[in-house]
Amino acid sequence: MVSETTDRTFDQDTAKGVTLTDFWATWCGPCRMQSPVVEQLSNELGDKVKFTKMDVDKNPETPQKFGIMSIPTLIIKKDGRVVDSVVGYHSKGQLKKVLGKYVG
Repeated sequence: MVSETTDRTFDQDTAKGVTLTDFWATWCGPCRMQSPVVEQLSNELGDKVKFTKMDVDKNPETPQKFGIMSIPTLIIKKDGRVVDSVVGYHSKGQLKKVLGKYVG
């Protein structure tokens, strides 16, 4: 399951373990393509990775803090520290490969 996170809850939501946050917006075509891929991954890897998403229009502070200029941007954190990020649409296979570096 992919849970919604906000500027207020982001640090707490991504503080422990491996997390992937999908920064997106409703008007963004590539974001609408990326969203079902992230959902599929959450169903497959949800026991190893926590999946969250953040609407950048409703939550401008966190994307600004991380210098996000394009969406979709996916940020991977491990124990609260950013370890990787990808920008633009990525296939399930590509994302599994990136996440594989951080989960067994």
